[in-house]
Amino acid sequence: MRCTTSSRCFISCGDTGCRRDTRPQAAMKTSPTPVLPARWGGRQAVSCCLAVVLAPLLGLSSLAVRAAEAPPPTDAAALAHWRALRFGMFIHWGPVSLKGTEIGWSRGAGVPVEVYDQLYREFNPARFNAAEWVAVAKVAGMKYLVFTSKHHDGFCMWDSRHTDYDILSTPFQRDVLRELADACRREGLLFCLYHSICDWWHPDYPLGSPGGRSRKPAPDMERYTTYLKNQLAELIQNYGPLGVLWFDGEWEEPWNETRGRDLYTFCRGLQSSLLINNRVSKARNDMAGTSRAGFFAGDFDTPEQQVGRFNLDRPWESCITICQQWAWKPDDKMKSLEECLRTLITCAGGDGNLLFNVGPMPDGRIEPRQVERLREMGAWLVKHGEAIYGTRGGPFKPGNWGASTRQGDTLYLHVFEWPAGGELRLPPITRKVLSSRVLTGGEVGVRQTDEGLSLRVPPADRQPIATVIALKLDGSAWELAPVP
Repeated sequence: MRCTTSSRCFISCGDTGCRRDTRPQAAMKTSPTPVLPARWGGRQAVSCCLAVVLAPLLGLSSLAVRAAEAPPPTDAAALAHWRALRFGMFIHWGPVSLKGTEIGWSRGAGVPVEVYDQLYREFNPARFNAAEWVAVAKVAGMKYLVFTSKHHDGFCMWDSRHTDYDILSTPFQRDVLRELADACRREGLLFCLYHSICDWWHPDYPLGSPGGRSRKPAPDMERYTTYLKNQLAELIQNYGPLGVLWFDGEWEEPWNETRGRDLYTFCRGLQSSLLINNRVSKARNDMAGTSRAGFFAGDFDTPEQQVGRFNLDRPWESCITICQQWAWKPDDKMKSLEECLRTLITCAGGDGNLLFNVGPMPDGRIEPRQVERLREMGAWLVKHGEAIYGTRGGPFKPGNWGASTRQGDTLYLHVFEWPAGGELRLPPITRKVLSSRVLTGGEVGVRQTDEGLSLRVPPADRQPIATVIALKLDGSAWELAPVP
């Protein structure tokens, strides 16, 4: 919450306590009535903000009732639309890019806390252009974008009414999130947000560093949860509608199953079509990202830095970096085009989405070499997009040979490696193949028997990363049962 006194006070709190300093007039804004009563800057906002805290109390009952309800079912139409998009851009960015270390995780582990927490004072990404970011995503063939509104370090990349530890308090003084949301909608990209449940900066959140090595002196999880809800309501209502709310930081001890169910219900009450991942609660099975039985699991699973397993029943999305680090790192090793595209293909073949991460530089640009790699991916998708977008995985499960996708009456085979004899053999299917073609042109020979499918493509017509073959069937490809 922003202090509205004439003194323009700013309370900055970290592991070492709270401190007061002054801010430039332009950096301070009056605070409208919050959704819920809030705590700010490590102290109860009594003297200067009592009126705005008391004002919303009459309106609390409806939100409280929403939160007490059982989680609503997934919006089936929203889920189907999101799954069909298949390929999205993930963006991790913030003041930490000035150091080139990992976002959140390097706070107190590589960068001293007192240094990390003051990086925002130097953050002035003068070359940031939301339209350029969105253009890069579109050229890459990405259909949605997930931006980090707040990572584990607590810094907010939007103009928040509930804290001064945000982008408007930097020398940049522009609402990055607003500009990006508007740019996405202008260009038809589904706009989504990442938001960390844990907050190592906030004085009310019990833990203050990766791995819980430090604890806050006087935490209050109930008060922190109110702050969390305040900000989520702000994001959903002022920057929405959102496609996905992508939670993270749920693994730490202060968060629990009950809070996760409550938060899911609260957010869906604000936007019924919102999709929320399985990290809202305690369901996630480590980095595999699958959901454990008996836990509330949101709307989809989240494998991290690995391709999810073939699964036609439970929606999933792999989040994977284009380099090694989530946030920008100088000279970070970048994945080859082959690795990037085969990752995308294998995700689609397993019936999952790929959320591919870039970390913009301190000046606000996406690194040119990353832009070029994404452009190369987009060029491939121009020729092969029909075998990715709007498809479902299978029936053949991904393997060393490649992967398969399907849509309507067409089965797509993405062949990575051809056997030494030049003939690819696959198990039988229950539909008859009527015709075949290579998406990039050329001949394909298909022989179908009770024993299976045999395919041949002349070496001159094969593609180095994946030769994609379309088989037109005599009925729905979706009716084919999964084949090992």
